[in-house]
Amino acid sequence: MRGRPPHAALQRAPAPTAQRLSMSARQRHRRFHPAPSRRSRPLWRAALAATGAAALLAAGAAHAQGTPGLRLAGANVQRHANAVLSLMAYSVVPDLTSSSLSINNTSTNDPGIVMSQLGGGFTISKSFPLYLEGAIAYSRYDPTFVATNGAESRAIPTRWNTFSGTIGLGWDFPLTANKELVFRPIFNASLGNVSSDLSIGKFAVEQVTDRQINFLDGGSLNAYGLGGSVMLDWEHYRENYEIDVELRYTNIHLQSFGGTTSSVTGTATAQTANLWARWRAPTGMHAFDRPVRYVLELSHSHYLGSQAGILGFNYLTTLGTGLELGTSAHEVFVTRIRAVVRYVFGNNVSGVSLGLAASF
Repeated sequence: MRGRPPHAALQRAPAPTAQRLSMSARQRHRRFHPAPSRRSRPLWRAALAATGAAALLAAGAAHAQGTPGLRLAGANVQRHANAVLSLMAYSVVPDLTSSSLSINNTSTNDPGIVMSQLGGGFTISKSFPLYLEGAIAYSRYDPTFVATNGAESRAIPTRWNTFSGTIGLGWDFPLTANKELVFRPIFNASLGNVSSDLSIGKFAVEQVTDRQINFLDGGSLNAYGLGGSVMLDWEHYRENYEIDVELRYTNIHLQSFGGTTSSVTGTATAQTANLWARWRAPTGMHAFDRPVRYVLELSHSHYLGSQAGILGFNYLTTLGTGLELGTSAHEVFVTRIRAVVRYVFGNNVSGVSLGLAASF
């Protein structure tokens, strides 16, 4: 979703000319992957301008409109609320390529937006193929506004924090006699909250505008999401190699509720198509009484919903290679440990990462 920043006395500060982007992957099937780093062209700034005056600021519009000297002329409350939920859509979908993301301002080396997700999923057993998944996510967006009374102006840095959680419940329907290929429908539900924090800019607000824009401090917006996913999962395990392939489509509708101002509502659709594949085979070396394996990974995600293009890209592809150590011969909680180097690329995005992963 796109929107315009507030006009008149409250305006979004000009963005710098260069940014740095970094991302990490999610825990999938009881595995986790730390963050890679990437670079992005500044195309995301225009899309985030809508989010820069998002629903937290809009939630206090009713208070600001009645105060002389400050107006939100031309502000579209509905558009701002939708923009925040569009950004949240990245966090509520379990996705290897974009579960954690950071866009840095190179002039200050501070992140303008940060997203992180930890999640996983598993099937209980072949005889009782109930599939369970879950993910929790955190994101932070740091827009800067300019407060003015016509004679002087002050920059007002703000921080908006988002917490969300997603659960999934599915069932595996075997498509082959050996049950290596299954069709898996999943019901998904999400819950999230966006809240503002003026711990840095509160003094400036009090000095320049007193209570006129105090809605920047403590504004909040809640959201819930309902939807589902369909997945094809192929697990082909042999003594000399292992192949995992997943093809998944997810669609979750987000709707705001509650918050600082009940009249502020927003909607967004988290819609993602993803392909993930992995090959593992022995290297001939041994450690911890188990073979050392090399790992090859591929992941591609295409964003089709409200989040498409809001950060300057609508798809991401990840290529990875690494080594895996098995520890199942010993009585430890972790059964496998992996180190994987990944290269990520997409629209205006590219980068590399070193990730660590564990299987339980």
